[in-house]
Amino acid sequence: MKNLHYLQQEAVDKGKLRVNVTTSQSIPIADAKITLTYTGNPSQILEEVNTDASGNSQVFTLDTPPLEYSMEPARQQPYAEYTINVSASGYRPINISAIDVLPEETALQSVQLEEEDAPGNPIDNIVIPAHTLYGDYPPKIPESEVKPVTETGEIVLSRVVIPEYVVVHDGVPTDPTANNYYVRYRDYIKNVASSEIYATWPDATLRANILAIMSFTMNRVYTEWYRGKGYDFTITSSTAFDHKFVYGRNVFENISRVVDELFENYLSRPNVTQPILTQYCDGQKVTCPEWMTQWGSKYLGDQNYSAIEILREFYGNDMYINTAEAISGIPASWPGYNLGIGATGAKVRQMQEQLQRIALSYPAIPEITPDGIYGEQTRRAVEAFQSVFGLPVTGIVDYRTWYQISAIYVAVTRIAELV
Repeated sequence: MKNLHYLQQEAVDKGKLRVNVTTSQSIPIADAKITLTYTGNPSQILEEVNTDASGNSQVFTLDTPPLEYSMEPARQQPYAEYTINVSASGYRPINISAIDVLPEETALQSVQLEEEDAPGNPIDNIVIPAHTLYGDYPPKIPESEVKPVTETGEIVLSRVVIPEYVVVHDGVPTDPTANNYYVRYRDYIKNVASSEIYATWPDATLRANILAIMSFTMNRVYTEWYRGKGYDFTITSSTAFDHKFVYGRNVFENISRVVDELFENYLSRPNVTQPILTQYCDGQKVTCPEWMTQWGSKYLGDQNYSAIEILREFYGNDMYINTAEAISGIPASWPGYNLGIGATGAKVRQMQEQLQRIALSYPAIPEITPDGIYGEQTRRAVEAFQSVFGLPVTGIVDYRTWYQISAIYVAVTRIAELV
């Protein structure tokens, strides 16, 4: 944890932070008070703001260490740490400290507030631990990248399906005291990627690492690896067994975008049905000759390697990108083409119906009449939705916008079941 002197001496670049505040049912909380401070100097208030009708704060521009700190393995911490305290009338306040802010990137901090009289033990203080590339964590225990189908209790699924939720055991598998968290699959991947790699790295490097994280996770899902051993979770937060997941941590806007674009994908080898358990290490503190190294993938990205070229450099030329057969919890799949002015039909109506329901919870989005015709009214609603949820404001429903509408619709209507 750094002090104010550090920030004054070494914070020569700028990063951004946006906070979003909702209820546990994903309903935005307007007029929530956000107090922003340095984690190393919590007595100095930097900003005090209130959320808008969509639960969003303004975008804060904040001091960070130099960009080059995240571009090479170094002893210097490459990110700044900030703390927020969030409160709203009728809700329990929460404090989140050590939020990572990297230079030239936008950090996104989601906050869910519980009602004051909600049952259970409230989590009112979250401390985000050191990033895996900077802190000390146990190395991955090697496993076979493909699980034998003959082992009892392992392979129970007949096809590769993207889950709506994963259950994350926040500790080693044998720790019965660790919490289990139900986390939406995409949110889980965003969390892990923001914990495992730096958002400042080349886009191709981000994509290669995110594909590896997704394929590893999908192997755990497909093989029911832990459930087959008698556990009641999908994956753990231990780096010795799986990936680093941090409850309540911030993610980064560019990592979020890449996950939204790739989340149907996983990695395959010829004649192998199950997603490959793509293990990796940092390549500096820990070496792993048969796996991808995170710093090695960064240097290949610097040399303009594509994501698949990076992956094949480490895992071999017979590795390829596959697409899941289905996505759980999605009311209607993307039509396969963008929807814009003049589009008509059942897919337009489905999207309009979802957007209209979302508008009831998000007043910044104008209500529309679902009629199956993509007109100016629909375009304005789509643009407002994109603005509220940090998407490029185009007025066109592309792949990423379609699935974000579906995800928010599922959240606000609570039609999804935690299974």
